[in-house]
Amino acid sequence: MTTMAERPRATAGSDFAELGRRINAAGLLRRRPAYYVARLSLVGGALGLGWAAFFAIGASWWTLAVAAFLAVVFAQTALVAHDLAHRQVFRTNKPSSRAGLIAGNLAIGMSYGYWMDKHTKHHANPNHDDLDPDVGPGVLVWSREAAAGKGFLTRYQAYFFFPLLTLLGLSLKRDSVKWIMQRGKVGEALLIGAHLAGYAAALLLVLTPLQALAFLVVHQAIFGVYLGMTFAPNHKGMPHPTGDEDFLRKQVLTSRNVRGGRFVDAALGGLNYQIEHHLFPAMPTPNLRKAQPIVQQYCAEIGVSYEMTSLTDSYRQALSHLHDVGADLRRTA
Repeated sequence: MTTMAERPRATAGSDFAELGRRINAAGLLRRRPAYYVARLSLVGGALGLGWAAFFAIGASWWTLAVAAFLAVVFAQTALVAHDLAHRQVFRTNKPSSRAGLIAGNLAIGMSYGYWMDKHTKHHANPNHDDLDPDVGPGVLVWSREAAAGKGFLTRYQAYFFFPLLTLLGLSLKRDSVKWIMQRGKVGEALLIGAHLAGYAAALLLVLTPLQALAFLVVHQAIFGVYLGMTFAPNHKGMPHPTGDEDFLRKQVLTSRNVRGGRFVDAALGGLNYQIEHHLFPAMPTPNLRKAQPIVQQYCAEIGVSYEMTSLTDSYRQALSHLHDVGADLRRTA
């Protein structure tokens, strides 16, 4: 595991304030209502189109193509919910929450409140072994310390990474239900219940039992892989903080940007600008591309390492880290 104990702190107290002044001067924290009207309309329209095609095609194996299409749309809906949670769309909490509940709970069956709780902890302490739920030990283990005593899966977990992503969507839905039940969120429960009931009814009433099962598998598997691939490049294999870093270094040194054109921006929902997103979570997605050179140049000025790589190399680094975590277990097996 890599830590940041050896990183210089430089003039930590004023570094982020100066960067904030430059970003504000460029007007990059201003809302982009026209962009989000267009984006929400496109995603909502695609969702409606997908379900319309599902009912129009009916009991046919061609419905598996609709399952793949809806998997992509579900992931894009989740990315919209992510932006809503960061108040990139609306300035205040109430409209953000209402829209987030519709996009998360009702549209894709994933708790907006659960995601908010989990993701807020991640942003506060990215890659922290004890405080970031995204790197806590689970099916996959992200540090050698946590890997001690684990078995075959952890030894060769890099090979299981992408196959396990097929279960990510179902795992998040399960965790959503558990979180809602533990906290007694009646409104969220009703919305997720409506989604699950409608989803099950559509599959069972329109398709044959075998087609319904195939649709479920294809839809949820592709959704999980796509969703996992939007988040996997961002922090996996990056340094783990010790807890005494200032805000700028804690966010920049634990994050990795992914270079690419407009297609990559759209496919990853802007999360390929992970460094800028972590420094300015409320910055509208289309402004992240403009903020990137400002942040990179500023990091060079103050001597802070700024990681940016290709999409394929980001996965290679993440998988290499996973394989390295299991090295001690393979030697003693």
